[in-house]
Amino acid sequence: MKKIRIVVVDDSAFSRRSITRMLEGLDTVEIVGFAGNGEEGIQKVIALKPDLVTLDLEMPKMDGFTLLRILTTRFSVPVIVISALSGADKVFKALELGALDFVAKPSGTASIDLLSIKEDLQKKVRQIIDLRSKKTPRGIVGNTRGEVDPTTPALLDVAAQYTGIDLVAIGSSTGGPPALQQIITSFERKYPFAVVISQHMPAGFTKAFAERLNRSSHFDVKEAEDGDLVLPGSILIAPGGKNMVFEIRGGQVTVCIVEPSESDRYVPSVDAMLKSCAGIYCKRVVAVILTGMGNDGSSGIRSIKEHGGCVLAESEDTAIVYGMPREAVATGVVDRSVTLDKIADEILLQGGFN
Repeated sequence: MKKIRIVVVDDSAFSRRSITRMLEGLDTVEIVGFAGNGEEGIQKVIALKPDLVTLDLEMPKMDGFTLLRILTTRFSVPVIVISALSGADKVFKALELGALDFVAKPSGTASIDLLSIKEDLQKKVRQIIDLRSKKTPRGIVGNTRGEVDPTTPALLDVAAQYTGIDLVAIGSSTGGPPALQQIITSFERKYPFAVVISQHMPAGFTKAFAERLNRSSHFDVKEAEDGDLVLPGSILIAPGGKNMVFEIRGGQVTVCIVEPSESDRYVPSVDAMLKSCAGIYCKRVVAVILTGMGNDGSSGIRSIKEHGGCVLAESEDTAIVYGMPREAVATGVVDRSVTLDKIADEILLQGGFN
């Protein structure tokens, strides 16, 4: 297999060396160049034509955001942002600008601190390698509502079966933050259902993500805490590194924040969230599987269907990574495959609001 060629852009010589050592541990990777600022980064990309760029956002001369815009719009080069936890809001801005994913850089400068990201960085680069032969969509294809991917199994037209919803449960991973923002901001008012979200994300980032969504949403958005009530008009985001499940306390649906199990490959676990809410909400829940690598959610949606709920999956036309939606559709229980720009409308249709 041809090696994936990477350019490392970071103004810290120590970080460049450390990132190089981490990635050179992968047999399928070749580090072809380095850059200490954005201007040099552009020159390297033009000269070396890499398959992937790792990018620090804080740099002299030309900042990482400017370089990111150029890389994603002019060169269509996949970018993984490596940023400190203190810059969480900047990370989400970078994802909105087209970065494929991010790795949280520790605050310390010692070698042992930076090397702590090795496993996460290598995993995400492997994902890029897996996706290299596939087209990465950058825009939204204007499909009509409910149009399905012709390569997937026939999906059920179930619009008439659902007369109302109390909960929308959304799972996402790579490419998820901007997709979630598009869906949440598409709701033109606060509707009488709750939304719960499990987005694969490390600890420390989900609070900033929730605050960012809250600024642009009619719903009340927050990072979920143990004991929170699942109320209409609210959006609860599972905290990074933990699982969000539910139970009935005093007649009200209540959040329980729990440690992931050894079997949870992806955290926060979409499967754990969906299985937990399926028996509580039964036919009054809509589950949505968005862009992401892997198969998280494919087990949980079976529970949703067994209890009479509705399942939507993002279409391949718009999914940045069509891994999780593909695995969901392969179960045969997905009711509709929908482009990202139509998902909010489809949720409202299922709830009887359209």
